[in-house]
Amino acid sequence: MFNQHRVVVVDDSTFMRNFICDILHRDDKIKVVATAVNGIDAVEKIKLLKPDAVTLDIEMPEMDGLTALRIIMRDCPTPVVMLSNMTRLGANATVEALEIGAVDFVAKPSGNISLDLDKIQDELILKVKIAAHAYHRISRLQSADESFKDACRPDGPARPAIPPRKIVAIGTSTGGPKALQTVLSRLPGNIPAGIAIVQHMPAGFTRSLAERLNSISELEVSEACDGDELLMGRVLLAPGDSHMKIRQTGDRFYIKLSDEPPVGGLRPCVDKLMESVAECSVPIVGVLLTGMGQDGVKGLKRIKSVKGYTIAEDESTCIVYGMPRAAVENRCVDRVAPLHFISDEILNQL
Repeated sequence: MFNQHRVVVVDDSTFMRNFICDILHRDDKIKVVATAVNGIDAVEKIKLLKPDAVTLDIEMPEMDGLTALRIIMRDCPTPVVMLSNMTRLGANATVEALEIGAVDFVAKPSGNISLDLDKIQDELILKVKIAAHAYHRISRLQSADESFKDACRPDGPARPAIPPRKIVAIGTSTGGPKALQTVLSRLPGNIPAGIAIVQHMPAGFTRSLAERLNSISELEVSEACDGDELLMGRVLLAPGDSHMKIRQTGDRFYIKLSDEPPVGGLRPCVDKLMESVAECSVPIVGVLLTGMGQDGVKGLKRIKSVKGYTIAEDESTCIVYGMPRAAVENRCVDRVAPLHFISDEILNQL
């Protein structure tokens, strides 16, 4: 008998616990070994059973999901997939969970009690399996992770609107929010470049992520709007469910958003961003961080073809070594570096 991924399901609703268990058991590689009704119950069972992965609701009595997640990451690091409401508060809490150490999240289609959870069954099963594969990596990275310190973005004079002399294009997926925090928090606000980012994330969550990144970085970070100008020291994050490209007009660079069909099921798509950046007449740095799949490989190849510099995150710090691996295997990476050195590699090119 093949090894099954052992999972603990945590939700205060009996209906949702049973529903989630039923969905996960549709895949014969997943076995739910326990359920928990709140954070206190979850922490006890996770410490006892040491599962390969956990699904964790955010809103629960006695101990909520965020409090439980902090204890799990501190005392018994385990891959966690959050189940989140698609509300503004739900988005903020989800981004905080990803910062604390959750591997990924699944948005409930219709609130805390989602009778239509079947709509996202494939996504839930896939993300739980990805999380389970990251078990040993999570334990190692969480215990060694002191790279990110919470801080407030310093107040100061308004940033002058100066077109960038260089452009940095960053692509990431699973594990990306925390990786982006590490990279952006280490970059100074006066860099002579504009930064454009695609993080695979659904609509409704990227604004919360941009606000969180803005609060911990000297750079000016925001969710991109169509027509926004990319400037020195400005970071623009592609909104969920929109492709993002850079268009040059004279010496200025503007955001073009579109609802063109997804590429390989992805919108936004890293390749779309990077291929557009490669058309700009300034030096380019392309960066691929942790994530599943091959999105970004074509983009890095295009950047490299115009003499741009390409960087991929090293396997040792990736939550999921998929996109960087594909780029390395396709020989389109100039430098491979652990996450905590990525910002130094970017600065070396600026």
